[in-house]
Amino acid sequence: MTKTTGANALIQALEKQKVDTVFGILGGAVLPIYDVLCGNTNIRHILARHEQGAAHAAEGYARASGKPGVCMATSGPGATNLVTGIANAYMDSSPVIALTGQVPSTGANTSYMIGRDAFQEADIIGITTPITKQNYQPRSAVEIPTIVNTAFHVATTGRPGPVLIDLPKNVQVETAEIEFTNKIDARGYNLITYPDLAQISRAVKFLANAEKPVILAGGGIIIAGASDELAQMSDLLMAPVATTFMGKGAISEAHPMSVGSIGMHGNPAANRLMSEADVLLAVGTRFSDRATANLDTFCAGAKIIHVDIDAAEIGKNVDVDIPIVGDAKTTLKVLHEALTKKLQKKTNSAWSKRVKETKEQLSPLMKELPKDVAPKMLLTELRKMLPENAIITTEVGQNQMWSALYFRSLKPRTFISSGGLGTMGFGFPAALGAKVACPDRPVVDIAGDGSFLMTENELACSVEEDIPVIVIVLNNSVLGMVAQWQRMLYKRRYMAVNLGKSPDFVKLAEAYGAQGVRVVSMPEFQTAIKKALKSKVTTVIDVPIGSEEDVVPFVPPGCGLPQQRGDY
Repeated sequence: MTKTTGANALIQALEKQKVDTVFGILGGAVLPIYDVLCGNTNIRHILARHEQGAAHAAEGYARASGKPGVCMATSGPGATNLVTGIANAYMDSSPVIALTGQVPSTGANTSYMIGRDAFQEADIIGITTPITKQNYQPRSAVEIPTIVNTAFHVATTGRPGPVLIDLPKNVQVETAEIEFTNKIDARGYNLITYPDLAQISRAVKFLANAEKPVILAGGGIIIAGASDELAQMSDLLMAPVATTFMGKGAISEAHPMSVGSIGMHGNPAANRLMSEADVLLAVGTRFSDRATANLDTFCAGAKIIHVDIDAAEIGKNVDVDIPIVGDAKTTLKVLHEALTKKLQKKTNSAWSKRVKETKEQLSPLMKELPKDVAPKMLLTELRKMLPENAIITTEVGQNQMWSALYFRSLKPRTFISSGGLGTMGFGFPAALGAKVACPDRPVVDIAGDGSFLMTENELACSVEEDIPVIVIVLNNSVLGMVAQWQRMLYKRRYMAVNLGKSPDFVKLAEAYGAQGVRVVSMPEFQTAIKKALKSKVTTVIDVPIGSEEDVVPFVPPGCGLPQQRGDY
């Protein structure tokens, strides 16, 4: 045992979990912890400019590295400012540990503050319970090591997600004999990782007899590190692989059987092939509304096999024929092994020819490129200029959909975007977190002007903390996606979408000490990217585009997805 304070115990417990970075903003309720960070520790603290930015950066770190990201804030408004980032991590199954300060919980009457509406008090446990896997509030310093161990275990196992630890100030300053062990206290937390073999046997029969099999890969493939197993399954079945938005990058989009992402703004080839499938093997997906649209007609002619580590997701949105609860990597290995005993590798099937023809006819990546500075051209050219392992983050809106359609992801964990919550402002701080996790790789945020403005203050963080990334602002001076909906659904009755010409993004970048450049041609864009890749500071590339540039819906008839966007 070691006699130390709760604040010291926290930092030592984080170091034991191999935490190297904390994104945060200090305040009175976490001063004891920051005082320890000021001392002898290997943990780097990165000062965000808003707590939401700290939470998004922690998630970007987690999604790029596969390791948990850590963010910290003080009590009250500091803690509540983390909420959007925590909710985003929860929706997208990202392992984030959120640390918050809290007013004193025990002691003499004069120091007992919880429940008295003390200065900067907020019930962050109550607020975040619906958007965390678990949350904790230690009552004494001796509890801290076990709570930290448990928090990391819960956040990173099964279906990952955020965990919050709320630290009353009196617990931080309390001195006690503290034991640092590997103890985990997760009563009732039971994981099923190995699939039921009876269900595997049923799935094998379906897949062995399938004439038009399709694999739908979700974000669970990336989380489980199952990309190789996914490709092997596709190769065995000669089945096209469609992805959800969160599954982008689960298989290289240069793979001949990759058909892109499905959904309302998905690749038309993927949507068409999904509608023709007779057996659908869906792995690591929750069948979100943006992927399925009309549930009554989604894959209506297919038998559906659904693999997911979270049993609660199976049957929640889509009725399935064979539910399999298990880890994606393990389940695909077991399924592949069983299938090879029943099925010889299919070659030159009529279905594989159909897949090739559909991609040639409908894939937006195969169409002729525009010659002007349009998003499709920019993103196609950007792919050529970046290494395979470059990391792309996106903001939310048209920029996000253009990126999903036109930028080919070649490796897992290289496309990071806000899927479930659709958080404007996510991309830039997430890019900073990804760059911290992977400092030797280029990181590019594809942004819209409206979304970038939500968190552009993190330019100060990027400059002062030496985190150089690239931001490409597709600047149409409007809230582009909402404006597109108003064009399509409300007869061009525009309301509250015009952003005007403010700010000047070049001057804005320069004001923070970053590099800013405006480009109006492809040669200028290419030059700007080459320069940005060598820059030691963040570069903001302002690309003016037309205010009525649309994301084409790409919804072919008969695919079970809406022809109009009226239900959104």
